[in-house]
Amino acid sequence: MSRYTVIIIGSGFGGQCAAIRLKEQGIDDFVLLERREFMGGTWAQNTYPGAAVDVQSPLYSIESEPYDWSQMFAEQAELREYTEHVLAKHGLRDKTLTHSNVEKIQWNGEQQCWDVQVKERGLLQAQFVINASGPLSTSVIPPFPGRESFTGKAFHTNEWDHSYDYKNKRVAIIGSGASAAQIIPAIAPDVAHLHVFQRTPHWVLPRPDYVFKPWQRRLLRNKTVYRLLREIIYWSLESRVIGFKYSEKMLDLVAGRRARQHIKKQISDPQLQKKVTPDFTIGCKRVILSNTLYPTYCRDNVTLHDKHDGIESITAHGIKTTQGNDLELDLIIYSTGYDATDGVISYPVVGKEGVTLADVWADFPRAYLGTAAPGFPNLFIVTGPNTGIGHTSAIFVIEAQMNYILRAINEVRDAGKTVVEVDAGAEERYTQHIHEEMAKTVWQTGGCNSWYKSKSGKVIAMFPGFSFTFRRWTKRFRRHDHHIA
Repeated sequence: MSRYTVIIIGSGFGGQCAAIRLKEQGIDDFVLLERREFMGGTWAQNTYPGAAVDVQSPLYSIESEPYDWSQMFAEQAELREYTEHVLAKHGLRDKTLTHSNVEKIQWNGEQQCWDVQVKERGLLQAQFVINASGPLSTSVIPPFPGRESFTGKAFHTNEWDHSYDYKNKRVAIIGSGASAAQIIPAIAPDVAHLHVFQRTPHWVLPRPDYVFKPWQRRLLRNKTVYRLLREIIYWSLESRVIGFKYSEKMLDLVAGRRARQHIKKQISDPQLQKKVTPDFTIGCKRVILSNTLYPTYCRDNVTLHDKHDGIESITAHGIKTTQGNDLELDLIIYSTGYDATDGVISYPVVGKEGVTLADVWADFPRAYLGTAAPGFPNLFIVTGPNTGIGHTSAIFVIEAQMNYILRAINEVRDAGKTVVEVDAGAEERYTQHIHEEMAKTVWQTGGCNSWYKSKSGKVIAMFPGFSFTFRRWTKRFRRHDHHIA
């Protein structure tokens, strides 16, 4: 049985940031566990047509790892290349065990460590565990009546089957969120007919992409220039929080007005305009950036089914709609999202005295700084409850979490101790403050039901404030909020 100082679960950007920071601190006794046969997380896994980032690439990147981006909003292939660059530069392949699916982790009170049960490798042990499996790793397909009876091809966007040729096929895509908004324009020109099933529409804004000229790319190789561009992008995006939290009227006046103009500019049919216009405040759900989605809805070979013509059942040959139409299909694409709130960690976590994290989170997921939970010593959750960010780079928040995680680990090591555990009272005060602040945001008051909310109705995915506030909170380790032994 192998024992490590740190086990990192997941090899996406969260796992990469953790590994890089550990190495910087001189902690080399760690291993990354990746359940798939390849490393890289979201941008290695999501290879569907049209996949691209919706935050400007110079900001959606690791702060210490600038890159020679070809365009402002990188597509999946370039993001994959960036990931490969980071993995190679820091030698992380040699620190990773692929085909290592974590089945369960359990606190071993006698040995003061975590027992990590890995399906393919048996039992591993670690003093500290950093869960970086990511909130968008566990895909969800609703239990549509008759789903198993369909005899054609079907898959989730997260598991795109590139061996299947969708050209000239009759296709349905279920869902109209961020992934679907990229797939729909990418495949519509090649399919015989595309049926889009939209439960509720999303607000869409123009995508301000830009392809860097060769001289600009040369200029951006200068670290000072690159850092300046990051700062400009960061502060331009950070200003959106004012609307999300402090002024819905301003949010609607500025962003909402622009979104409504975008609809009218790209769609002339009044009925189709009505179908794609949401009935909630912009920002309540994830805002989609696209210049091509609405024109695709206008194509002759595309049919948009709204909530008035939804899915009654899936049949052997296709979909029967609530209007009684039987659609014959060759392919069904499920763009139905992820369990990003109640299913933040997909495997059982058993803490002190046999208490499970699922039990503690029965009401709703919660954690101090979205990272640590009382009763689960030496466990850190990357992109945990209320660390999502709707207006800027998720990597910025991940790096802030690393400040806290590394400080906590070093507090233990410097004191010659073994365990760090957040105090229950500190977590309670933190969580209460988060949800008091959340009550002021558009995610809670905007009139929508989004994946940001858990089954409790509380917004669990998002942080209710400026990202620089969260980073400031993580910079200082509050010793009195923790038990170190």
